[in-house]
Amino acid sequence: MPRLHPIDLESAPRATQKLMANVEEQLGMVPNFIATMAHSTSVAQAYLGLGNALDQCELSQELREQVALTVSQVNGCDYCVASHSAVARSIGLTEDAVRDARNSDSPDQHLETVLRFARQVIEKRGNVSEDDLEDLRSAGCDDPAVIEILGQIVFVTFANYLNNVAQTDIDFPSVPVIDN
Repeated sequence: MPRLHPIDLESAPRATQKLMANVEEQLGMVPNFIATMAHSTSVAQAYLGLGNALDQCELSQELREQVALTVSQVNGCDYCVASHSAVARSIGLTEDAVRDARNSDSPDQHLETVLRFARQVIEKRGNVSEDDLEDLRSAGCDDPAVIEILGQIVFVTFANYLNNVAQTDIDFPSVPVIDN
């Protein structure tokens, strides 16, 4: 049972209704966590704006989803693990790739390094070591890539925390539980 409930869109302020109509147009639905976040139009605008900006970055959508899966798994957000698993599958990632990303693993060394860095950022609350950063750079990530990876981590962490606090009802297909 959610502790924070999705906003009633019909009685929401006009700006919120317009924002949610845009979400529904893009996604075909208004996910419960967006409707919950929409209690603050400003916060919802900021979150969706960051998401749109990250869509324009150099990181591929696949990589961003895999980072999202790692971050959501580490942060223990069942809602975001389910939603990002659904998105990952919809863009062509296999079940093995989804599971591996949740475990910060990959047969691809570059990807595994990125996912392990994302895990370190969360576990160390951003206080990564010089070695952590050097591993990422050795895997071919320059400063712009590091910043974009951090942007994705922050974007997903906000959603994780919102959903963990709200205990948002999951409106995506369930996924198997795995231990961190």
